[in-house]
Amino acid sequence: MATDPICGMFVEPAADALQLTRDNRSYYFCSESCLLSFAEPEAQRHRLARRLEVAWPLSVVLLVLAYGPALPFAGYAAAVLAAVVQFYPGSVFYRGTYDALRSRVANMDVLIAVGTTTAFVYSVAVLALPGALPSALYFDASALIVTLILTGNYLEHLTRDRAGSALRRLHELLPSQAEVIRNGQPVTVSVSEVAPGDVVRVRPGSRFPTDGIVQSGRTSVDESLLTGESIAVPKGPGDRVLAGAINEEGLVDVEATGVGSDTFVAQVGHLLTAAEMSRVPLQRTADRIAAVFVPFVLGLALAAAAGWFFLGRADPTVALLVFVTVAITACPCAFGIATPAAVLVGTGRAAESGILFRGEDAIERSARADLVLTDKTGTLTTAEPELADVHPIAPATSASVLALAAGLEEGASHPLGKAVRDRAMRDGVPPAPVSEVRLDAGRGVRGSFEGRPAAVLRGDAAREDGVDLAPAEATIQSAVTAGETWSAVLDGGKLAGILRFRTPLAEGARESVLALRALGVEVVMVTGDHPAAARSIAALVGIQEVHAEVTPAGKVALVEAYAKQGRRVAFVGDGVNDAAALAAANVGIAIGTGTDVAREAGQVLLVRPDLRGVPTALGLARRTVARVRGNLAWAIGYNAVLLPIAAGGLVPWLGLGIYAFLPMVGALAMGLSSTTVVLNSLSLRWAKVGVGAAPRPAVATTSH
Repeated sequence: MATDPICGMFVEPAADALQLTRDNRSYYFCSESCLLSFAEPEAQRHRLARRLEVAWPLSVVLLVLAYGPALPFAGYAAAVLAAVVQFYPGSVFYRGTYDALRSRVANMDVLIAVGTTTAFVYSVAVLALPGALPSALYFDASALIVTLILTGNYLEHLTRDRAGSALRRLHELLPSQAEVIRNGQPVTVSVSEVAPGDVVRVRPGSRFPTDGIVQSGRTSVDESLLTGESIAVPKGPGDRVLAGAINEEGLVDVEATGVGSDTFVAQVGHLLTAAEMSRVPLQRTADRIAAVFVPFVLGLALAAAAGWFFLGRADPTVALLVFVTVAITACPCAFGIATPAAVLVGTGRAAESGILFRGEDAIERSARADLVLTDKTGTLTTAEPELADVHPIAPATSASVLALAAGLEEGASHPLGKAVRDRAMRDGVPPAPVSEVRLDAGRGVRGSFEGRPAAVLRGDAAREDGVDLAPAEATIQSAVTAGETWSAVLDGGKLAGILRFRTPLAEGARESVLALRALGVEVVMVTGDHPAAARSIAALVGIQEVHAEVTPAGKVALVEAYAKQGRRVAFVGDGVNDAAALAAANVGIAIGTGTDVAREAGQVLLVRPDLRGVPTALGLARRTVARVRGNLAWAIGYNAVLLPIAAGGLVPWLGLGIYAFLPMVGALAMGLSSTTVVLNSLSLRWAKVGVGAAPRPAVATTSH
């Protein structure tokens, strides 16, 4: 048994069922109208517009004929006009009914076709058999019901199109052509011809056609539509760029790493397409209700009509109107779009902020998280260390110590060596002319300066070599207490100075922790680093509980221990060393950039290495689930209130005459109910979430 992705009805995927394959997935539909709504939403909307151009003018004329001055042959003119509306604009309901019954299901089209046809045929019978039936004609009612329901469908298409705008914008980002360097010359080719490893030249003002790594040139890149970052990001050799981003300034050559379906944009598109069809566990009950809803409504309509005719002594006209009103008031469509509408808007909003939800239950899992376990390096802190301080030992100076260290580290690939070079460049200190440089693996670098041996040794290596560190013990202890690492700079075998390294806080780390607390989410640090370093960073960002020197297996054990306590754990990591913990958590949140992040184990993927994406993701998830709950509550509440009224609940107070108007009122309300569900979902686009947003309770609720 499959579920129609448009109306939510259960469909048996038999040989004669309507089927569509998209992104290697098969979807089954109860009717052709549902299939067209899924496969060709824009074309379907245009077809509806053309039908409404016919239906509305004729319906207005029918109202004038029904309630205006009496005219000769008005009944026959009304029959002709109503027939046009019934069988041209209204033909979509007959086609939908045929498709639904062929697939052995009953959908909304069945209710509309049965209700309007009953009113139309009864009116024709009154004209054909004068005196045999009460003389009331309902051509205006049947036509206006068709027109109002088609109008509601058209409004629903408009709002669904608005909800899917993020997906369309993503498809518009990629250029169709690229300049590939062939034999040293740029050659313009189709993007489909670009292969991984090709070097692509991107000129100022152009969009990057592939994901890749800058090989030469420097520029600033506008990635706002991909990551939500409004400020252009500087890019140079070795930096990653994403397809669809705009090259704002310089000419750059980029080695293609992701092309076609492997680009970040394509992966986001696949996720959004899947999100449009996804159903979080909240809707399982609604799906079961929808499966039996239409037969129940038809049974209720027949029972109510028979009851008023036999027990209430109503004439056939009233019984007919009771049947029509009950049939057209019901709205199972609202059940079907309750989840996809909210999930699509929430997922699109997240993608615009550089957040990807993977899997149909990722949003609901994120919404329930009440504990965040976060790694330190690469999440709370940047991945690369920086040289914080240079402490010279007389007669050396800070500048001479930094120059000697920069000279020794000039060719080193170790992150500490890069930190030394960056600091020397920033301070305008030229590297000392060091010769005979050699790597002392795991310990540091050695060389010769002005004929004297020189070295930069990591802390333990300096002690092992018997270097006299007494003049710098206070500095060393201060560094250890602060959670910093240190290296000794030696000149002629004697201590010339101490270099203190620290891993700086990631931008927005403290604000992210505060935002998570405002959501009612507890934050705990779990790291393999030294306890002193972990406690130092935890104090800076406001985390009270710290687990240090934890192995990858230990992180998994910690996640499982919290889960046994009933906590719903979200684990935040870089997606590589923390892959096991990401998979073990209720929801894994991987931090990274580009296509690498889409290959990680996390269910929530943050494109930017920015912890502020975590409260934004959890906040969006909570609001999305709240919208789903609100949509389902609206769909259930609408039918719970209006169906009893349609069946005659107001007759004791307003009399049977109310049924002259209820069919049209019910059609209008039915059409607006689906639109209301989508509009409620669209409000997610303007919801404030994440850092700086108003606090939300730990368990999301909704109101109308």
